[in-house]
Amino acid sequence: MSTTFKIVLVLLAAALVVPFVPGLIYPVFVMKVMCYGLFACAFNLLLGFTGLVSFAHAAFLGSAGYVTGALMIRFGAHPLGMPVAFVAGVAAAALVGLAIGGLAIRRKGIYFAMITLALSQIVYFLAVQFRWTGGEDGLQGIPRGSLFGLDLTSDTTMYYVTLALFAAGFLFIDRVVHSPFGQLLQAVRDNEPRAISLGYDSGRFKLLAFVLSAAVAGYAGSMKALVFQLVSLNDVSLHTSTEVVLMTLLGGVGTIFGPLVGAALVVGLQNYLATIGDLVTVVIGLIFIVCVSFFRRGVVGEFLHLRRRRSERERRRPASRPEPEGAPAAEAA
Repeated sequence: MSTTFKIVLVLLAAALVVPFVPGLIYPVFVMKVMCYGLFACAFNLLLGFTGLVSFAHAAFLGSAGYVTGALMIRFGAHPLGMPVAFVAGVAAAALVGLAIGGLAIRRKGIYFAMITLALSQIVYFLAVQFRWTGGEDGLQGIPRGSLFGLDLTSDTTMYYVTLALFAAGFLFIDRVVHSPFGQLLQAVRDNEPRAISLGYDSGRFKLLAFVLSAAVAGYAGSMKALVFQLVSLNDVSLHTSTEVVLMTLLGGVGTIFGPLVGAALVVGLQNYLATIGDLVTVVIGLIFIVCVSFFRRGVVGEFLHLRRRRSERERRRPASRPEPEGAPAAEAA
């Protein structure tokens, strides 16, 4: 059993008791952390393990939320309404990712990032103009429906369904990262010319990684639409795209659990410092400056780095050699 799987089991065991202690931690807050944590993991799949900086991930989150919400409003009463709407939202995000990635992947560096930013703004414009998205009002009062006979109108039931969906999405990302495909993505990130010289089509693999990242971001967007029964323009805004970058950098780029820690930090600060109004943005900005200055690898990244250095020091330390038998007697003689 891998270390990652053991940590996931411990976190799941702790999360299972959350609905029974609402005075200690609010279940809706935990669901929000799970949605944004999975969203940050999707972005980290692209930035941390492929080396691509995208400002279009809000487009994937929001497009999946809009499609899921619109279908639930029309067909939510059907027994298969929720599963079909959820899958349709993920598929819509993957298609948007294919369209944006297919155009942007031809460029590198800052040009790639700027193309994703421009195309995401087109998605934002379409969300404002389309009638079925609700325009500036968004989609409100989205029904949760039912899943295999489970009534999702109950917050407790919705919490456990969200927990199961989150665990499935997170383990999927972990499997992708540790698969041969994930190792190839890291090889392209570290030395793309060498990967090309070995016969790999780096552009095709980067596009596939972009679409996978978009699909997982859409997965998180569909979850969020059902949990909060709301999809707004904020879900497709540039602010959300930059926020997920902040979450990933705070937690640790290129780590498995870093985006989850970063999402918990940002969502927690926004939730518990809501009484100070817009100053919460200033507080988050100051924390980001401190982390970039003193924890450049992120919270989880610095922890792993320190643990790695400690293990290397212990390995280099010479082992104490046992004294040969008979030495004390010889000295006494």
